[in-house]
Amino acid sequence: MSELNDESSTPDEAPVIDLSKAPGERAAWDRPRIVVYLWAVAELVFVTNAWQISSSLRVRVLRLFGAEIGEGVIYRPRTRVKFPWKLHIGARSWIGEGVWIHNQDHVYIGSDVSISQETMITTGSHAHRTDMALIMRPVTIEDGAWITSRCMILGGVTIGRSALVGPMTVVKQDVEPNSVIGQGDVKNLGRRFPARRTSRSTGGQA
Repeated sequence: MSELNDESSTPDEAPVIDLSKAPGERAAWDRPRIVVYLWAVAELVFVTNAWQISSSLRVRVLRLFGAEIGEGVIYRPRTRVKFPWKLHIGARSWIGEGVWIHNQDHVYIGSDVSISQETMITTGSHAHRTDMALIMRPVTIEDGAWITSRCMILGGVTIGRSALVGPMTVVKQDVEPNSVIGQGDVKNLGRRFPARRTSRSTGGQA
């Protein structure tokens, strides 16, 4: 009977947070309302639009709204960017179709990075035990990394230089440089590139 009378909360008794009072709805904007609204239209017409096939036009529009994008970047259709003024991409990187960069905080993507189809990068979360206030943390993806298809990269992580993230992996902690990670508990599956062997002196012989 003591177990039945346990005073711990049951699921039906759990508190419910009034979302209308949650702080931070516009805390991430960092621009006047008119700029945010204009970007919403430009994104739909020039960036997300599958009929708009020009990567260079897509990049120019993103730059117009404050994105920092290096030379030679390939930016595919059906992509989304929450706030281009918080997007930084190095040279020669590839952004695949359907990639969603929900960057309420800054996203830093290095040079020669490949982000494959349908991957999502999100920098925002909520204080789920208190008032659902917006929590924002940046994401950094270093040079040479490959984020394969349908991954999810969560705020606050750094993906190291030349790391490889396998398909459908949720990344919620830092990834070591030159490592390969997969699904589940983000177990390190090994090295992406083998260690370089240093040549030994042969005493001048050919």
